[in-house]
Amino acid sequence: MTPLDNADGPTSGEAMIAEVLAAYPAKAAKRRAKHLTVARTAEGEDAPSCGAKSNVKSIPGVMTIRGCAYAGSKGVVWGPVKDMVHISHGPVGCGHYSWAQRRNYYTGTTGVDRFVTMQITSDFQEKDIVFGGDKKLGILIDEAEGLFPLSKGMTIQSECPIGLIGDDIEAVARKKAEAIGKTIVPVRCEGFRGVSQSLGHHIANDTIRDWVLKDNARTEGATEYDVAVIGDYNIGGDAWASRRLLEEMGLRVVAMWSGDCTLAEIEQAPMSKLNLVHCYRSMNYICRYMEETHGVPWMEFNFFGPTKIAASLREIAARFDESIQQKAEAVIAKYQAAMDAVLAKYKPRLEGKTVMLYVGGLRPRHVIPAYEDLGMDVVGTGYEFGHGDDYKRTGKYVKDGTVIYDDVTGYELDAFIQKMRPDLVGSGIKEKYAVQKMGVPFRQMHSWDYSGPYHGYDGFAVFARDMDMAINSPVWSLMKTPWAEAAAS
Repeated sequence: MTPLDNADGPTSGEAMIAEVLAAYPAKAAKRRAKHLTVARTAEGEDAPSCGAKSNVKSIPGVMTIRGCAYAGSKGVVWGPVKDMVHISHGPVGCGHYSWAQRRNYYTGTTGVDRFVTMQITSDFQEKDIVFGGDKKLGILIDEAEGLFPLSKGMTIQSECPIGLIGDDIEAVARKKAEAIGKTIVPVRCEGFRGVSQSLGHHIANDTIRDWVLKDNARTEGATEYDVAVIGDYNIGGDAWASRRLLEEMGLRVVAMWSGDCTLAEIEQAPMSKLNLVHCYRSMNYICRYMEETHGVPWMEFNFFGPTKIAASLREIAARFDESIQQKAEAVIAKYQAAMDAVLAKYKPRLEGKTVMLYVGGLRPRHVIPAYEDLGMDVVGTGYEFGHGDDYKRTGKYVKDGTVIYDDVTGYELDAFIQKMRPDLVGSGIKEKYAVQKMGVPFRQMHSWDYSGPYHGYDGFAVFARDMDMAINSPVWSLMKTPWAEAAAS
């Protein structure tokens, strides 16, 4: 049961949604109603259904929090690959906006052999729109090769004008790849494609398939314990925390996509015996391809919170022999005392607190067990760019009565917060300051609010500390929430 099911307020999430939709014109309300629902368990079912409509265009004029296909490719899949130069092909604005990435940590020397946080742009001007930018792109590639000779390759991340004027980036890529002897990947991720950044993930996966992976992928040096971590972007060091656990249980991580990742790791991923998928939404496409083409099975795992970490370690170990299974149990036992100490410190301070989530990728469902480990209750969750299979997977994570919202608008999120009155909101940078101005504690759950890691046992200690710091900060005693102000007036 969630707070919405109590008597002191809306009698149900359904009633709250109806009240919020009433502010829209009839046509807009009818469309948005399909995206807002409440998780309910049907008779005979084991888990609630979260069947919100998803992956369709946002309503023009209604503020959405989505990104574009360019953001999905440059900002998520390709951008963190550290030894390649990623060219933002188009006007300077998109490249500048994505300049520093999302704190995708990496080892190496920036500007020498690592290029994640560098902005390389073709800086399109009006004349390039009129006469085309293929020649300019070729010159840029030559200059980049001269400036960064230790790079292992390049990607061309197309911005909107490239698709509109029809530049042949594929021809340029082939010609220059032959000339400089390096991999050059053209990515048709123009921002206008699709309905959100999700298509950019798919397009980027397809370019890995078409321009990087080979049907005769190498197998020399492979072992029975090789795994690839797919869809971990090493935000705040997440992938390092995950890798340590996998290596402690006796597995060999031959590739991490794409946090702290090299081009060679992408090339050798098909040699793994198992692909471990953390962010299903962004990388399931290439994992399905590797299974079909290279025979590499894949599975989702969840390293948020000790409950799911232990369960995932056991599920991963079950794919290997008894020695790996025994080592997995030893790893779980090794960290048990540390996790008990974290829970003893923070659970009394956080137990019973309610949380609303609105994030992208895997987070709207995967972080829920970590909150529950701390005794917290997630009362609402939703995806910025989720698909139907994301919502289907969410059912096993949420409780009956949890409010589900897809591509929630600025108005809806604000109204839901005021009506649900959560103790904490976890969302993105665009929502952070508006929510804090309402007097509601907030954590930025896309890049961990400049903290991290949150994955693995190491990460859970940081996660618990950050949630306590957000909720129990004395600053909130100096502010009033909208409902407190209404009660006082």
